[in-house]
Amino acid sequence: MTFKRLFPLISALIWSIAPVGKTAANTEIPPANLPSGTPVENPDPARDCPSPAMSRLRRHSAASGETIESIARQYNVIPAALIGINPMLRGGRVSAGNVIVIPPYSGIEVEVPAGWNWQKLAEAYKVPADLLFEANGCRPLGQTVFVPAVNRSRGSSANPDATPSVQGFPLPAAAVEALRYGRQFHPVSREFFFHSGVDFLASEGTQVLATGEGTVAFAGPQGDYGNLVVVNHQAGKQTRYAHLKDIAVKVGQKVQSK
Repeated sequence: MTFKRLFPLISALIWSIAPVGKTAANTEIPPANLPSGTPVENPDPARDCPSPAMSRLRRHSAASGETIESIARQYNVIPAALIGINPMLRGGRVSAGNVIVIPPYSGIEVEVPAGWNWQKLAEAYKVPADLLFEANGCRPLGQTVFVPAVNRSRGSSANPDATPSVQGFPLPAAAVEALRYGRQFHPVSREFFFHSGVDFLASEGTQVLATGEGTVAFAGPQGDYGNLVVVNHQAGKQTRYAHLKDIAVKVGQKVQSK
């Protein structure tokens, strides 16, 4: 794959301080790091944000002999994530035939106290506000939210070595970061928006690399993304590579970082 501009999105690592929309200027939030003359996409939360975590639940039918810990390891989440959304597990035991709801990644669903906002939730659960916002689909704060990776304690976390890392850099060399991740001020529309990825600038024809081992789930033209490649990784992680000049992979192909 080669590209002119890159937009990678890791949907399991996700974060904003307020819902997307027209917002009064706030000088405490720095503007996007845009070199002069950089083309800027119009913000589109429906396009740029993943579906809310609670809309991506899976279901597991428990077999004889399974435990909360063994099921958590199978799906690479912490046991607390299963207990939090499955009241039947709060006694600490699994019965054969139980249908257990599995979140896409570690976290819990919590009720939002009256008068709270994303920032107050972030402070209470020690999770970046941007991460909370994206994990909940970049939507206005509701009565309940999914809080990623909370209640992680020593001995209760999923095995970190069980899932290959998705931390590689997508280019052969360092590149200018045109648009950072998170909430920022749009230099053209003059509004705050949420950017659910990172845009890099590089010369046309620069090779694009996978950021980790995975399987190509999509490869082809996709609206405003231009030529797009989507790679699925283990533990519900996904990376997207957009604005490609051409595509050198096919759906179903295995890829890995270099």
